[in-house]
Parts: sequence; structure tokens; C-alpha cells
Amino acid sequence: MPKSTVMSESGKQQPFLELRIGGVHLTIQRVPGWVIGLVTTILGAALTWWTQQ
Repeated sequence: MPKSTVMSESGKQQPFLELRIGGVHLTIQRVPGWVIGLVTTILGAALTWWTQQ
């Protein structure tokens, strides 16, 4: 069964992040769940370490 996607009114999926700097154009369509989990774990550990100092 294919995954459903949320479509905007124009019929194109909106990117999660679109970054344009000079000639560089970076578009991220979706962020995997494991990346979000990894980032929040690292930030939580860093915040805990920083508050203990």
C-alpha cells in the first residue's frame, strides 16, 4: 500500500526545508524519524551536561 502524501492546492508537495544561498539550492522533502530522535537525544544530553556545570 503506498504512503499517502499531503498535497497543497497547486498539487505539489511542500518541502520540509528549502534553503537558497547564492548558487546553492538545498531542498529537503521530509526528515526521517530517526534523525529527529537522534537530534533531540543529543540536545537533551548537551542541555543536561550544560546545566550540571
